[in-house]
Amino acid sequence: MRIFLYLISIVTANVVTAAFAPLQLGIFIVPMGTLLIGATFIFRDLVQNKYGRKKTYLFIGLALLLSAIVSFWLGDTLIIVMASAISFVIAETTDTEIYTRLNLPMSLRVLYSGIVGGLLDSAIFVVIGLSPLGANFLPWEAVPFAIMGQVLVKTIIQAIAALIIHQTNDMGKNTVSN
Repeated sequence: MRIFLYLISIVTANVVTAAFAPLQLGIFIVPMGTLLIGATFIFRDLVQNKYGRKKTYLFIGLALLLSAIVSFWLGDTLIIVMASAISFVIAETTDTEIYTRLNLPMSLRVLYSGIVGGLLDSAIFVVIGLSPLGANFLPWEAVPFAIMGQVLVKTIIQAIAALIIHQTNDMGKNTVSN
């Protein structure tokens, strides 16, 4: 079930991003799929807890392939598909390695690794995919606000998940994830 949730959240994030216009939250620009992308880091952590780090990388590879296929099928340009793939690999790998190395309760590992993963995912995707370097959907002036908007939403999702995990899972135990 964890693997399914991880994979379906990634595919659904692509579909939602393609189907709905980004939210304008004041000065921030947030694609609708960002709500699900924040959850993918949490689901990946849960997959890693059950299957270990090495097998998790196989699932990350499968998720990358599914994400690229769905993005291309939805009509995303090659630069968007590539930006998504690059940001995904870097963010998921970083999240995995931070999560593995932290000797903290699961809730804090989810929070800290997810914040870093979300920051990398947002910055890399926006710069490579959406800025004038990529598809040129955003002018340079809007790039920081697009990155900050996504990071803010992903961080809120990570914090909520960390709180839930703390309440349900961390009371007296620390899950091994190697």
